[in-house]
Amino acid sequence: MRRLFGTDGVRGLANGEVLTPELALGLAASAARVLAAHDRSHRPVAVVGRDPRASGEMLEAAVVAGLASAGADALQAGVLPTPAVAFLVDALGADLGVMISASHNPMPDNGIKLFATGGHKLQDALEAEVEAGLSGVHERPTGAAVGRVRELPDALDRYVTHLLAAVPTRLDGLTVVVDCAHGAASAAAPEAYRRAGAQVVALHAEPDGLNINDGVGSTYLGPLCAAVRAHGADLGIAHDGDADRCLAVDATGAVVDGDQIMAVLAVAMREAGELVADTLVATVMSNLGLHLAMREAGIAVRTTAVGDRYVLEELRAGGFSLGGEQSGHVVLPSLSTTGDGLLTALRLMARMAATGSSLAELAGIVTPLPQVLENVRVGDKAAVAASADVRAAVAAAEAELGDTGRVLLRPSGTEQLVRVMVEAPTPEQAKATALQLAEVVAAAG
Repeated sequence: MRRLFGTDGVRGLANGEVLTPELALGLAASAARVLAAHDRSHRPVAVVGRDPRASGEMLEAAVVAGLASAGADALQAGVLPTPAVAFLVDALGADLGVMISASHNPMPDNGIKLFATGGHKLQDALEAEVEAGLSGVHERPTGAAVGRVRELPDALDRYVTHLLAAVPTRLDGLTVVVDCAHGAASAAAPEAYRRAGAQVVALHAEPDGLNINDGVGSTYLGPLCAAVRAHGADLGIAHDGDADRCLAVDATGAVVDGDQIMAVLAVAMREAGELVADTLVATVMSNLGLHLAMREAGIAVRTTAVGDRYVLEELRAGGFSLGGEQSGHVVLPSLSTTGDGLLTALRLMARMAATGSSLAELAGIVTPLPQVLENVRVGDKAAVAASADVRAAVAAAEAELGDTGRVLLRPSGTEQLVRVMVEAPTPEQAKATALQLAEVVAAAG
């Protein structure tokens, strides 16, 4: 049977075959029972948040019912970014966090993400226990042992106050356009940036339950680029549906991706003596241009598999202080237990304010190499991985590129796809090499 949990919780079509209210209730109840079994000193307490999707209302009700039915108290934080739920779990000393969101996915999808004590993502072993606990008959509490439910009316203010404490420099004089994707950041992001001192133009910050990620946000940067130019702003910030990541746009409307954001923050932290071991953690998808820029700046780059959970594992294992992904998912472990798009944006703007430099000047430290990604549908990913022809083609491409580019073949975790990524000195060479490799992959699979 396929494992229920993916790399970022349980996700799927809301009210479809998998992500049903029944599943949400069962997952919440099982998580409460598992955590109670690990610590019987008190009744478990869970923080529950969601993004504005219409289905989130239904799933939230099911999650809260599941928690209470298993004897856990539920604190309803309402519509908040994913990192806000993680923060509140830690700040309130809660035992569990439940975030109902499908991040950047289209509105019909939704997801359930779990956080353990301290606001950290559940380890694989705990996820396996929760999943196993969905089956079988379980004792139900009655009377006073049934969990209680209450709201957290100050959840947003607590989170914004936490963010402001992490900003080293006031943002007075900066004008920022923020695209909230009609998502979980619609209230929090404009509030936080204004309170930090910036002039804020809020874009797509009117969620109605149906419009989240609908041609807006970090997946669709066109509207933000146009708005930054129209308002003469210093920069633009784009969040995804649950605001655990951000991308940026400079004053000219040029996109500043996660690699460039990480480079700016890494240099700032190294100057401040905050970059542990002068090391940045990134995934294999980060552009070679980031590696070259960091080498020039005297900063080492540790590379992980794709997925924020692998970045988090490497950060914890090495005690490092900065890591993230090209997609804009950036983690600052001393300030947040998970990727936080608002925190990332605030630190990026603080660097602009402190140096008096434009975002284009700061991001210019990285010169991205042209990158081409081809998704090749195959019948058998394992056959591709075992293919001598594929290995030979990759070796030949790597030899041709030398130090001027790189090749990465990565099987999809959810589909019969192999992703062929090539970086090269020119777009034409990258495209040609990627297409050649894609043909070999297709033939092997």
